[in-house]
Amino acid sequence: MAVTAVQKPKAEKAYVFAWEGVDRRGSRVKGELRASTVTMVRADLRRQGVNPLKVRKKAQPLFGSGKRKITSQDLTVFSRQLATMMAAGVPLVQAFDIVGRGHDNPSMQELLLTVKQDIESGTAMAEALRKYPLYFDDLVCNLVAAGEQAGVLDVLLDKIATYKEKTESIKGKVKKAMFYPASVILVAIGVTTIIMLFVIPQFKAMFSSFGADLPAFTLLVISISDFMREYWWAMALAIGGAVWGFIKLYKRSRKLRELLDRLSLKIPIIGNILNKSAVARFARTLSTMFAAGVPLVEALDSVAGATGNIVYSNAVMTMREEVATGQSLQLSMRQRNLFPHMVIQMTAIGEESGALDEMLAKVADFYEQEVDNAVDALSSLLEPLIMVVIGGLVGSLVVAMYLPIFKLAAVV
Repeated sequence: MAVTAVQKPKAEKAYVFAWEGVDRRGSRVKGELRASTVTMVRADLRRQGVNPLKVRKKAQPLFGSGKRKITSQDLTVFSRQLATMMAAGVPLVQAFDIVGRGHDNPSMQELLLTVKQDIESGTAMAEALRKYPLYFDDLVCNLVAAGEQAGVLDVLLDKIATYKEKTESIKGKVKKAMFYPASVILVAIGVTTIIMLFVIPQFKAMFSSFGADLPAFTLLVISISDFMREYWWAMALAIGGAVWGFIKLYKRSRKLRELLDRLSLKIPIIGNILNKSAVARFARTLSTMFAAGVPLVEALDSVAGATGNIVYSNAVMTMREEVATGQSLQLSMRQRNLFPHMVIQMTAIGEESGALDEMLAKVADFYEQEVDNAVDALSSLLEPLIMVVIGGLVGSLVVAMYLPIFKLAAVV
């Protein structure tokens, strides 16, 4: 049976309007409101008991808006603040207004106040958030919708806040694990480039006065230095072009992303961290959604995008299709050959006992701790490795430059 896709409404662009008016007591008041049109501003003011006299759109800065990008951390803090206010009994619209106006990121402030206006006009919170899929994914929208339907929005907002805090924590640990190898490579390249461009030529000028044959190793290093000094611009263009081309291809080609994700899981040490982090995200996301009452098949659809790796995402989508036909989750996981035996057994116990969300939460806690321990171990391992790599490169270049001096001393 064909399924007709429902097109999501396109969000209208919001502007800042400066207004002046008279309140119920006859006092003259003024302020600013964010809306799409002047008509919306006037209607909003009348709902607040203000008779608008003047409404004008504020001019935007000529050179840029000065706005910062909305980050995952911004969304995590918003989730926790909104959950706290709802739990304290603050009405939803007022909570959005307080969090939005108090945010130090103008872009986030604009987003939240625009969502607040949609909710004020009678739109459900889940539908208001769905207009901004770049910031609020299906997982968040589904949980909010479940909370609104069950009348426990404050509880679900708290679950969203906890989920985002834990997932951001594990993302930070994975980034930390990837940063160390990259830093070793970049520092080594930087030090080697500086020596090749500025130090080796000084030795070459000194050796030219020797009038003797230089060792092969020294000649090789000098030849590389000459090449880098003469064609540095071509090398810079080639490296820049290669990086730019790779980024463009990576964004457009799913096959390339899948290949790189598959290879990354097999890298020694780092691959182990990436596997554990994907399992932790899978367990945390599924536990959160299942505990909120989201059906398993629908939950798996959102879980696929939260694993952070295309290999695991493809596996979860296959599991979703199998579970939809009546197969148990643990059996489907076993057939993928991706999930550790402990995770499969905990899932089986959860399915049999009816406590799948609790079992998966324990799995997530365990693997998040495993990722934390693995990142700390990697940090301890790479600190001396950085010294060895840089010392080896610099030492080799120093030996190459001092070999002729040692040879001359031996002849004398």
